[in-house]
Amino acid sequence: MIYHPADFPWATMLADNWMAIREEFIAAYDPASLEDDEIYESGWDVLGLQFDSRPIQSNRDACPVTTALIDKIPGMTSAAFSLLRPESHITSHHGEREDILRFHLGLIVPEGCAIRVGSVLCPWVQGGVLIFDDNIEHEAWNTCLKISRALLLVDFLRPSPCPDPIEVETLPFLN
Repeated sequence: MIYHPADFPWATMLADNWMAIREEFIAAYDPASLEDDEIYESGWDVLGLQFDSRPIQSNRDACPVTTALIDKIPGMTSAAFSLLRPESHITSHHGEREDILRFHLGLIVPEGCAIRVGSVLCPWVQGGVLIFDDNIEHEAWNTCLKISRALLLVDFLRPSPCPDPIEVETLPFLN
């Protein structure tokens, strides 16, 4: 299930600031500080800002603009910069919690990067927002030969009431 970003007012705030978020990520990026997520054996690296409602203070301190913005997201549980290395694939999987929605904000998106959510193919867009149900099967890939894909990834509690998911033929990116 994919949701229209306009149904989450804070999504526009993040999309409007994507360049500042990207610049903070680039300044904070240190390959030694990334956590290689071996869960998917995929070339997926994470620079965490908050995990399971616990802040990762050193990374938050390095990204004050991003931190101030994500702290305004109602029900935010986890946030990180997500890197998918060149020629990498995160295999099909789904989240473990039915109460979580996932937000992606494209920061560095070379050609050949996409995610499949359910049966919907979603190419990432720099400055573009995607919100989806993490409990739906999804997979991601970066077929670019030299450039890593970078996103701001945020998990947040499904609001109540929750907006209706959208029928997707063309993704409604905010950018």
